[in-house]
Amino acid sequence: MRQGRVVYGGAVHGCTPAAQSGVRLADGRIVAEQDVQWLAPLEPRTIFTLALNYADHASELAAKSSKEQATFLQAQRSEPVVFLKAANAVIGHRGLTRRPRDAEFMHYECELVVVIGREARNVPRADALQYVRGYTVGNDYAIRNFLEPYYRPNLRVKNRDGATALGPWLVPASEVPDPQKLRLTTHVNGKRVQEGTTADMIHDVASLIEYLSGIMTLSPGDVILTGTPKGSVDVRPGDEVVCEVEGVGRLVNTLVEDWTPAPR
Repeated sequence: MRQGRVVYGGAVHGCTPAAQSGVRLADGRIVAEQDVQWLAPLEPRTIFTLALNYADHASELAAKSSKEQATFLQAQRSEPVVFLKAANAVIGHRGLTRRPRDAEFMHYECELVVVIGREARNVPRADALQYVRGYTVGNDYAIRNFLEPYYRPNLRVKNRDGATALGPWLVPASEVPDPQKLRLTTHVNGKRVQEGTTADMIHDVASLIEYLSGIMTLSPGDVILTGTPKGSVDVRPGDEVVCEVEGVGRLVNTLVEDWTPAPR
C-alpha cells in the first residue's frame, strides 16, 4: 500500500491514496488533496545523493567543459559520486522552494529515490534489492553558479532549506519489480523539458546499495537520490515544476521569491 504523510487540522496524519485525487487519513476520513499540507512520505535518516549518475547528463556536461573537466566527468563512471544532504533541505509534495536572489541558473533534478527497509552492511549486488523498502520521487534543485567548480556539489548547492522535494507517496518495492525500467519526465508550466529512463543510470540501484553498504551500515529510513538525466533548464519564481517517475508518482513543486528574515 502506498503511504504518505500530511498535516490536516493542525496534526500530522499518515495517509493513503483515495479516489479522485483525495487522500484517506489513517483514521478513515477522506479529504481533498488541496486541503492538506504535504510532508515528505517519511522522515529520512541519512540522505545520500548521487551526482552525474546518468550517462546522457554526464555527456551533456562534458560537452560544455574544458578538457580537464571532461576528463574528470569521464572518470566518474568508475565509482559513484556521492554526497550527503541534511534534513532541512527536504519538503513535501506541493511545497514551495525559494530561488536565491543571487542564483544565475537554478534547475530541477527529477530523480528516482530509494528507501532502505532494513539494516545493510557489505551487501552483494545480487541481494541488494531485498533491502529496499520502497521508492518515491525526488526533485533536487541545484544552483549551477554556486558549484565550485560547477560539477562538484557543495554545501551552498545541495543543502539549502526546502530545495529537495520528496513524494507524494512511498511506494512499496513490490510495486516496482524493476527499478531500471522506469521513465522519468519533468514539465515546467505544462511544457515537457526533461525525459529519460532509469536504464541510463551509470550505477544502478543494486550497485549503489552494494557500494554504500561496503562503506557504512545502511539503516531503515536511509534514502538514496539516484541522479537525474539530461534536460535541465533555468526555472524562476512562479514556475510550477512537475517531476514524474513511471509507476512511482507525480511530484509537484513551485518556485517562489527568496526572502530575508526580519532582524531579531
